[in-house]
Amino acid sequence: MLTGINHLTLAVTDLRRSVQFYQQLPGMVLKAKWERGAYFECGGLWLCLSLDKTRKFWEPEASDYTHYAFSIAEKDFEGFQSLLEQAGVIIWKINKSEGKSCYFLDPDGHKLEAHVGGLQERLEACRLKPYDGMVFYP
Repeated sequence: MLTGINHLTLAVTDLRRSVQFYQQLPGMVLKAKWERGAYFECGGLWLCLSLDKTRKFWEPEASDYTHYAFSIAEKDFEGFQSLLEQAGVIIWKINKSEGKSCYFLDPDGHKLEAHVGGLQERLEACRLKPYDGMVFYP
């Protein structure tokens, strides 16, 4: 039986640059690094960076909506957005859903999100204003 996400592995083209990027994100803790990869911990998440020169950078509008969302406390959200802005990080989407979210790219174009709230808050908002054809289950 599946119990949750074990880890995420992201292909990166410049390990040094990517390690530096993720170390600057509050909450990301570097746990190990080697010639072709690195392990980070963020809350209960294990994030692996794996050197892969075949990774292609896609402009946000040239790729799909797949992205990886990280939780952030509301009290930390504004400071986090300022950190990204000061670092010149690319913002790939403006938030239009409930809750505060910031959508940004890592150096290899992986779509990331910092989101305040969780599934319960999203479901409560959707019950008030459901998406087209939305059905709720117990």
